[in-house]
Amino acid sequence: MLDRFLDWVTHLPPGPTYAVLAALSALENVFPPVPADVAVALGAFLAQRGEVVAWVLGVCCWAANQASAVGVYFFARARGPAFFTYGVGRRLLPPAALSALRGACDRYGVWAIFFSRFLPGLRAGVLPFAGVVGLSPLRALVPTAVATALWYVFLIEAGLVLGRSLPAVKQIVNDVNHTLGIVGLASAALLALWLWRSTRKGSPPA
Repeated sequence: MLDRFLDWVTHLPPGPTYAVLAALSALENVFPPVPADVAVALGAFLAQRGEVVAWVLGVCCWAANQASAVGVYFFARARGPAFFTYGVGRRLLPPAALSALRGACDRYGVWAIFFSRFLPGLRAGVLPFAGVVGLSPLRALVPTAVATALWYVFLIEAGLVLGRSLPAVKQIVNDVNHTLGIVGLASAALLALWLWRSTRKGSPPA
């Protein structure tokens, strides 16, 4: 299905191409399985063929991604604390774990958000938790914007360098995401272990 979708995008006029790829970049923060990385690299492939302009594509996709990231962050900041105070939310993230997470975000939040934006699976989940624990917009959204810009530059450069072969573009993005996905899973497991230990202690670690 993904291949058929990508083939469909390659036959669109420039305007709809920008719109579709920007929409995919925005949806990634709401629905992580959306193949936004491949879509951005595909846009660079099309730029190599002269069908779109690479820097315009990059700006459109980055702006769309940041707009949805801002929306997710502020929604979590407004609604998240109440969700984790009662019922199911309280069982998913007990007060001791939430307190430990808040303390960790205060100390390491900026760098954690920055590096997580390169990790598939984690990149969409960190901002909501930053909103829930009350990390300031400046500390949450600036590293998000910088990391996403760097990631999109890499994707577009990869697409331009390998622009004569769409399978090669998809392969390098898949290979990089596979490696980063393993790092993301390991990081998530360590975070879960740390939260579990924090919960058992009943207070944030020193």
